[in-house]
Amino acid sequence: MPQTPSLSDSPNPRPKSSSFAQRFFKRILKTIALLTLLGVLGLAALFALLWYEHNTRIELPKPTGHFAVGRTTFSWVNSALTDELAPSPNAKREVKVWMWYPSAAATSAPPAEYLPAPWRSALVQNSGALMSQFLTRDLSLVQSHSASDPVVSSEQRSYPVVILRAGGGALTTDFTTLAEDLASHGYMVAGFDAPYRTFVFVRSDNTVVTRPPANDPEDMPAEQANRLINKLLLLWTSDTSFVVNQLERLNAADPSHKFTGRLDMQRLGMFGHSFGGATSLQFCHDDPRCKAGIDIDGAPHGSVVQDGLKQPFLFILSDHSRELSDPASRQIGADIQSIYDRLPNGRLFITIRGANHFSFSDQMFQKSQFVIALLRILGIGRLEGRRGFAITTDYVHTFFDVHLKHAPAASLDKLSQPYPEIQIGLPKQ
Repeated sequence: MPQTPSLSDSPNPRPKSSSFAQRFFKRILKTIALLTLLGVLGLAALFALLWYEHNTRIELPKPTGHFAVGRTTFSWVNSALTDELAPSPNAKREVKVWMWYPSAAATSAPPAEYLPAPWRSALVQNSGALMSQFLTRDLSLVQSHSASDPVVSSEQRSYPVVILRAGGGALTTDFTTLAEDLASHGYMVAGFDAPYRTFVFVRSDNTVVTRPPANDPEDMPAEQANRLINKLLLLWTSDTSFVVNQLERLNAADPSHKFTGRLDMQRLGMFGHSFGGATSLQFCHDDPRCKAGIDIDGAPHGSVVQDGLKQPFLFILSDHSRELSDPASRQIGADIQSIYDRLPNGRLFITIRGANHFSFSDQMFQKSQFVIALLRILGIGRLEGRRGFAITTDYVHTFFDVHLKHAPAASLDKLSQPYPEIQIGLPKQ
């Protein structure tokens, strides 16, 4: 009976080291496969959480004033000026105005949509699937606190007017929380968007205009960006003057009679965020109708840097303590300080420790809270969103109360007591 040959009897025996290496590489492949599977499952779980969050309703912070808030919109064309940013040389300037105002407490008016459906659709189509479907909430599920087109409150004959300007390509409605809170304290708050400046703009016929990359200075070389910024600043301040002119006409003779005589144009202020804050500075420099202004985390530009201001003005900055070694940031700080030092009585300059550039925008609620929490862990914007808004809304309405309603100046001095996050002036290194 023949014997079964042993491994050593084989004419080509397999080395033990080769067998070991084969088993070793199999283990590595199994480990890689397991890690890949875990990564895929983890990524799927993350996207599932983001998708769930995207489809979850959220309520913005409630206004702190005693007035109920109404919101209406206007579409105005400036037939006297052509739009230098439009592709057509004969295109006229136009704006979409969103106005929040004190309304009667009991009203049958329906709730105002945070952002109308055509604008939501335009944002989704131009933001990409990741940003619009996973990293941003469905804006139809963002609950604000305004009614749509109710009557103006009869508590006062007229109300001070404050112009609002968002920064960069941001939409005015990104600042609904600030606008609603100010309106609830007895102000007419008018913000506006414009085509070729705002990220997306929806005309009355629902055609969509997007901002071309050539009108966005964010990723341009410094010299080119500065040229564009100076051009945009002139357009934005001109648009602001046009909006104020239209509000004066509305106050004189509103076709619907709702706002006739209800806007106190003698008590006009302006505030803005980022480049909107720079616009607020320059508009108050250019137009004596502005009686007080606020710049929220905006770098100054234009002739106001050299000339200074005559009106009471408030600077609110996020925490830039990590950036003070950067030459460009130091220059921005120096420009703000220079304007501030030359202001008359009624000036204020605060930094909110732990706040980031977007702590003043509704993006703190629109964007994924998982991502925002991760950024906080990394030390980028340590301040909790609702806490940041409590501080900002308190300062905004109190500053305008003092300078447009003649409230006691001491009410501003007391504000820092409940808010240890407040630092007077620039953050220190």
